[in-house]
Amino acid sequence: MTTGAGVSDAVDLREATAADVPRIAALIAMGDAKKPMDAATAEAEGHHPAYAEAFRRVSASEANHLFVAEQGGRIVGTYQLTVLPGIAERGRTRGKIESVHVDPALRGSGIGAAMMRHAIVTAREKGIGLVELSSNKSRTDAHRFYERLGFAKSHEGFKMALD
Repeated sequence: MTTGAGVSDAVDLREATAADVPRIAALIAMGDAKKPMDAATAEAEGHHPAYAEAFRRVSASEANHLFVAEQGGRIVGTYQLTVLPGIAERGRTRGKIESVHVDPALRGSGIGAAMMRHAIVTAREKGIGLVELSSNKSRTDAHRFYERLGFAKSHEGFKMALD
């Protein structure tokens, strides 16, 4: 999917490949709400072997879909969509959008909005009736962004680290 709506240069969205993993991991590290890394440190972090193994697990799952946004041949954003079948609401399938990251230097340029439009179209194509996401409480700019796109703050989230 290519989109130019609201974006200075066209953004191409596609499923990620193993070759994309270092850049995806770097984008996630740069966007870490608790401890963001500078670009050089994040690029080095992106080559840690744990990310290749994580990608293998994600890509082996039919429920998980990892996407990248490219602009001018460079990966500038990423997100993951997970399909969650359930019993609630007469078996409505949910989609969890997570690990949404845009290159910090390009935030506000429309890349994130293009990724979310892509996520919603993809979710509908997969029979998903509701999409949900969570965002770190400290990321108030991100919260305003999601609300502008039509997402509602409907629940409180909870997490528990098990490792």
